[in-house]
Amino acid sequence: MKIEVQNISKIINKNVILDDISVDFISGKIYGIKGRNGSGKTVFLKSLCGLTRLTAGQILMDGKRLGKDMDFPESVGFLIEYPGFPGGLNAFDNLKVLASIKQRISDDEIQSAISRVGLEQDAKKKYRQYSLGMKQKLGIAAAIMEKPELLLLDEPMNGLDDDAVMKFKKILQEEKERGALIIIVSHDLEELEMLSDELYQMKEGRLEKK
Repeated sequence: MKIEVQNISKIINKNVILDDISVDFISGKIYGIKGRNGSGKTVFLKSLCGLTRLTAGQILMDGKRLGKDMDFPESVGFLIEYPGFPGGLNAFDNLKVLASIKQRISDDEIQSAISRVGLEQDAKKKYRQYSLGMKQKLGIAAAIMEKPELLLLDEPMNGLDDDAVMKFKKILQEEKERGALIIIVSHDLEELEMLSDELYQMKEGRLEKK
């Protein structure tokens, strides 16, 4: 998979959120984007998902224009901002609801995603009983369970303890080896340097390679 971001801008109420960004991404790599809150990094991820309309420029995915040839990427998993799920459902049932939309994966694959993130011990608890870390794990499980070509993660280590962070890093390597194109945005430069093949900085809506 190849993503070509060509001169994209996003302006909201005369505020420039994304400022003439051009960058290419290819499968089998982990890209890290460092940025403070308000730098534009979350809006950038949303633009790659097709969740926000651009003011200018275009995004091509394998030559197809996002928002014209397709509304959303054909194979994408994402965790953007805080994950939200129905509070009365447990981990499996929440993921089952999501999986039913595309009907691409089996119950065993859903259970596998739950195990990979380390939620199997808490799988029967209702979502409303979850801690921040457990909610984050379920969000990561939802992003990876369908083995997407494109994986977009916004502050994925928020609320994770050391053991969960180790599991997450292992998942990233497995997804990379599978051939996924992975983009992580975070304020934590040290973690991004450890995880990423290529590192960028988002500042005041502009993206620069570090």
